[in-house]
Amino acid sequence: MTAKPGQGSGSADLLFAVYEPAISYTPPAPWKLSGATGGKLFMLAPRWDAASYLANSTGGGKPDKKGAATFSYVTPLTLSAKQGAEERAEAAHIRTAFLSPLDTKPYMSAKKVPGQTAKDPLHRTVSATRIDKNRAAAVKQCKRYWGANYTQGGTLECDEYPFASTYEGAAEPEFDADAKKFNFSAKPIAKDDNQAGGSILKSFYAKNRIIDGMDDGFIVKIVT
Repeated sequence: MTAKPGQGSGSADLLFAVYEPAISYTPPAPWKLSGATGGKLFMLAPRWDAASYLANSTGGGKPDKKGAATFSYVTPLTLSAKQGAEERAEAAHIRTAFLSPLDTKPYMSAKKVPGQTAKDPLHRTVSATRIDKNRAAAVKQCKRYWGANYTQGGTLECDEYPFASTYEGAAEPEFDADAKKFNFSAKPIAKDDNQAGGSILKSFYAKNRIIDGMDDGFIVKIVT
């Protein structure tokens, strides 16, 4: 299915719909089927967008073909904490934030980081200003707890969860007066693991067409 550009809302030309297709099927000869040979599929929830930061935003010279479609469901980002996984240290850090939040820094007695369930998902931001502020707030805590030389000569990087590229990042209270202060985790981890995790997140955003704002959400699943 396609949707004509210009019908949606916002700069991403966002359009939602509900679709319940009715299908029928006939087996090729000489095969025969018994029972029902058609019916209605489960209800689908397609979504179209032409966000400038996602693929095919211009249509490659064909404006009527710009953008793409996906399904508007909460999608899991899967990270592995298994031995040998390139993002292992980052996944282990997030797992600790999920299961033992009081063991993470900065300390906050009521810490409960989002992104664990569909009822409390993460939301992507493409604002460079907000991303930079999120990273700066996380780095501040890495320096606070592990010292100015927390990178150990550049071999470590300050990993933060929720991700800097989300509205729920470390600097969220600067933008939302109702947000809980210190409801995040920051920790120095191996540079390679941190960058691998960043690459996986970037690919996840692109493949699943995660858009900026509160109209889209995703969760994080850690495989152990």
